[in-house]
Amino acid sequence: MEVRAVSKQVRISPFKARQVLSLIRGKKAGEALLILRYCPKKAARYIEKTLNSAIANADHNFGLSVDELYVVKAVADEGPTLKRFKPVSMGRAHPFNHRTCHITIVVAEGKEV
Repeated sequence: MEVRAVSKQVRISPFKARQVLSLIRGKKAGEALLILRYCPKKAARYIEKTLNSAIANADHNFGLSVDELYVVKAVADEGPTLKRFKPVSMGRAHPFNHRTCHITIVVAEGKEV
């Protein structure tokens, strides 16, 4: 049985989140939490919260054993982009984008995938 957790509109670019997600894909849930705890990237905080939510969903809603959970799928899809302008010299403005992402983590009990 697969259990998932989704964090939507996280204020980090999907590219940066995918760099961290590739570290935990296919690992045991406990090992993935350790990797995220000591990862220096900002995205690791958001991904750790999502992984904890997926583990809690598996335990509380489906009664799965927390010790035997594996990260089956971990993806960061692009969310809405916030378009902003930064004022620069001589009364001009430069546009820039605040990118967001939707982080989805799926855990399952059983063998390593």
